[in-house]
Amino acid sequence: MNSILLHHLKKIVVLILGGTVLLIGIVLIFLPGPSFIVIPAGLAILAIEFSWARTLLKRAQNVANAKIFSFLSWRAKTKKQDNQPRV
Repeated sequence: MNSILLHHLKKIVVLILGGTVLLIGIVLIFLPGPSFIVIPAGLAILAIEFSWARTLLKRAQNVANAKIFSFLSWRAKTKKQDNQPRV
């Protein structure tokens, strides 16, 4: 009985804390602030107890990795072009 109560209490605490951090991150989209750091932090907190948040966090990680790879490829390509002698 006691462990069930602790599990529900942990779930409620994670929901309140993660939800608050996530909402602050969403607000920071419109205000100056690091929303791209705060939103994943809120999802990571929620992912401790909720599988939907884990799925959303994985999706966000995949998108971020694709964007980083795309940027690094573009940068390497432009650096190659800058190193070529100009005529």
